[in-house]
Amino acid sequence: MAITASQVKELREMTGAGMMDAKKALTETDGNLDNAVDWLRTKGLAKAAKKAGRTAAEGLVVVAVEGSTGVAVEVNSETDFVGKNADFQKMVAGISAAAVKVDDLEALLAADMGGKTVQDEITSKIAVIGENMSVRRMSKLSGDTVVSYVHNAAAEGMGKIGVLVAMTGGDEAFGRQVAMHIAAANPASLSEADLDPAVVEKERQIQIEIARESGKPDAVIEKMIVGRMAKFMGEVTLLGQAFVVNPDLTVAAAAKEAGAEITGFVRLEVGEGIEKHVEDFAAEVAKTARG
Repeated sequence: MAITASQVKELREMTGAGMMDAKKALTETDGNLDNAVDWLRTKGLAKAAKKAGRTAAEGLVVVAVEGSTGVAVEVNSETDFVGKNADFQKMVAGISAAAVKVDDLEALLAADMGGKTVQDEITSKIAVIGENMSVRRMSKLSGDTVVSYVHNAAAEGMGKIGVLVAMTGGDEAFGRQVAMHIAAANPASLSEADLDPAVVEKERQIQIEIARESGKPDAVIEKMIVGRMAKFMGEVTLLGQAFVVNPDLTVAAAAKEAGAEITGFVRLEVGEGIEKHVEDFAAEVAKTARG
């Protein structure tokens, strides 16, 4: 019987199996969904479904630069141990090679990776390694010069924090210093103009409330707010931050000395923003004992 795309999609969502595996399972079972699930389980191809609900907050960020374009991708796993696994690292390297050729995460998941899509390759690795995994996010950056940096490198081009810096002028050594600064200082934006207006307004309101607690007149409070917001901008914008290599200079001033203009940056950190489930040791032992 003919197998429809909607049947394949439904089976993939139920089991986490790859597209071709799902189609074969349905073909082998004459389109019977329940039997197809059992078929996949007997072949060890439905293991991913059991892992899909578990939090994947570890893993690696991989960076790659090709010409004037750089890409950073976060690939998550459940445990830090998997990030050190050679097979996982090989998969992550393959994903970065595919990422350079596409523009967004959706295209990356559908991109070819040795005859499989990236998504299908991840699903296969879940079955082999036994942990939930995902490609969580991807960022691309272009410029006259793009420099990459990885902090806590686990292998070439991959680690816990990945940074890309785009600039005109300057040299690669300065770009690397800026990338290291970004890894350490974690700026929210390049400049005040790039900062989310909602973030600025929220900080302004906080500072107004703090100033009002002092009981000072409104005219004085307004002057206080100007100074405090300037200080805030110097803390959260890359160009306004004190340069870690020379704290006497802002990053903007250091760039000017180096004959460079920083035009953009990307910073990805593994697990950033993911709420991790922490289970105490006694509960973990009890859970294991129950099987």
